[in-house]
Amino acid sequence: MASPLELTLVLLFAACVGVVLFRMLHLPPMLGYLSVGIVIGPHAIALAADTQRVQYLAEFGVVFLMFSIGIEFSLPKLKSMRRVVLGLGVSQVMGTLLVAVGLGALVNLFWSFSWQASVALGGALAMSSTAIVTKMLAERLELETEHGRNIMGVLLFQDLAVVPLLIVISALGGNPKALMLALSLAALKITGALALLLWIGQKLVGRWFHIVAARRSQELFMLNLLLLTLGLAYITEHLGLSMALGAFIAGMLIAETPFRHQVEDDIKPFRDVLLGLFFITTGMLLDPTIVMQQPLLVLLFFVGPLVVKFTLIAGLARLFGSSPGTAIRTGLGLAQAGEFGFVLLNLVIGRHLLDPSLSQAVLAGMLLSMLCAPFLIINADRIALRFVANEWMMQSLQMTRIATQSIKTSGHVIICGYGRCGQNLARMLEQEGIGYVALDLDPDRVMEAASSGETVVFGDAARREALIAAGIHRAAGIVVTYDSTPAALKVLAQVQALEPTLPVVVRTVDDTHMDELIAAGATEVVPEIVEGSLMLASHALVLMGVPMRRVLRRVAQARNERYSLLRGYFHGLDDEDDDAEREQVRLQSVPLPLHADAVGHTLGELRLDKLGVTVTAIRRHGIRGVEPVSETRLMAEDIVVLRGLPDRLAAAEARLIGHE
Repeated sequence: MASPLELTLVLLFAACVGVVLFRMLHLPPMLGYLSVGIVIGPHAIALAADTQRVQYLAEFGVVFLMFSIGIEFSLPKLKSMRRVVLGLGVSQVMGTLLVAVGLGALVNLFWSFSWQASVALGGALAMSSTAIVTKMLAERLELETEHGRNIMGVLLFQDLAVVPLLIVISALGGNPKALMLALSLAALKITGALALLLWIGQKLVGRWFHIVAARRSQELFMLNLLLLTLGLAYITEHLGLSMALGAFIAGMLIAETPFRHQVEDDIKPFRDVLLGLFFITTGMLLDPTIVMQQPLLVLLFFVGPLVVKFTLIAGLARLFGSSPGTAIRTGLGLAQAGEFGFVLLNLVIGRHLLDPSLSQAVLAGMLLSMLCAPFLIINADRIALRFVANEWMMQSLQMTRIATQSIKTSGHVIICGYGRCGQNLARMLEQEGIGYVALDLDPDRVMEAASSGETVVFGDAARREALIAAGIHRAAGIVVTYDSTPAALKVLAQVQALEPTLPVVVRTVDDTHMDELIAAGATEVVPEIVEGSLMLASHALVLMGVPMRRVLRRVAQARNERYSLLRGYFHGLDDEDDDAEREQVRLQSVPLPLHADAVGHTLGELRLDKLGVTVTAIRRHGIRGVEPVSETRLMAEDIVVLRGLPDRLAAAEARLIGHE
């Protein structure tokens, strides 16, 4: 038997090899984890035959994943999803059970197959993979889409349904009165536990983390974060619920505090590493010999549940008001088997409700469905467009709505994201008489804002068609208000492909990804933490008796040093009327034509500093990622941003172009 260290080294080595190989093949990393789990597991080359040692640790990967998802789902948001959770979620689980019982009765006409086995098997197959689906949706930034909310609502109900299903399967064949009593007690336990955790948690978590943060110890902060996550996971598990549900509640409680962004970064390393271990241990469960010995039976339990669940879920989603395309995406996202399905299947095997060889075929089919899940989710859009005749029309209608709002507008600002930040920006633009078109993926927010007369439409700013419909070719600028760097990078990539010279201002939480965003084409990056510190300092100075004029000057000076766009200003016609303005430092952009004198020369050779001019930025191919240092060599079609007095700027432009 391998030592714990040897087992850990085997898992880490296999994980590294698998992820690198699948990344090279442009396939999802989780497929690499599942595949190496199959290879090194006890049923193949048996490098890691003892799965029990790492199984419990690996389950913490799902715990931290659900914690991360919980951070995205605040309590008000969860309340708004109750129709999906209690409507579509209940219908999906109950519908799967009814279909399983009906098919079991049909099979029983030819072979011996009890109704108890049908119910037990239906419960196991009703589950979907929380770990795979939520990770894929998060990576693809689809948690906020309509099908993303449908999927998350159903997954949350499935987590809740595990407890009564465990009771039902355990009591099958026993006294019906005892079963009803156990189910009633479970319902009371679930309701009481959730109400108590959420009610007490809302009052205590925010206050406690404020006290912890005031100690200014990163170590103490992390200890409390792990204590909260694992503590609530332990409580819910002890009450007979899942650990993942407790972690989800912990995430929702943190989402109500100002520390949510810091927490997301702190928890990510634990989540990704442990989640990888979870997928490896899941892959270890598959016995390839069963697939070879009973290929038709395994194929039946692989394809059958996929088709049945997809058809059922897509149909239910349509009944609950989703469009055909959204219904198909929801069905594809939930068609596979899930982790809790293995828990229920183990109980089925333990109660001898299924023949052992049949249960192994079911297990193999479930694992194969999890292996194909990433491919279904990745290609969901393509499948929806192929099989839904009016999906093109629906997308065209959405683009038409966006275009209708922007068609009469030019020189406007496109606001990506209409949350609190986007709404404040829109009001200021209106006060200045500047037009805007806002794109947002929250249908409730869009409906309320549009009914109030605001120019906001439902659309994904990361999609090329949405930006074109919003009038990107006529716009004066774009502001990305998302607090997610990957989401902002997607928008920047589309802007660079469509209109690379268009100015883009990006909001971030802190400076962590500033260089990456600037390299991707952001004209300016505005970190909330910088602006928060400036406001904090200004209020403190005023309280200390510093004159307001001096405070404002200090803040303006700090911003000038931090933001390149505020170092001077770009000259306009309105400035001609003010003689004093002519002596003010300003900014000027100088495009370099093909035969400009400066092309091929370094900034040091041009000696612009001798003219009293500073080069603040260089945009090359639409990207402001070139460092303006003395060794930088200029190229044709570069845009050089200069800072200086008007007469100095004219001399510098002449030196760059060649008319000096």
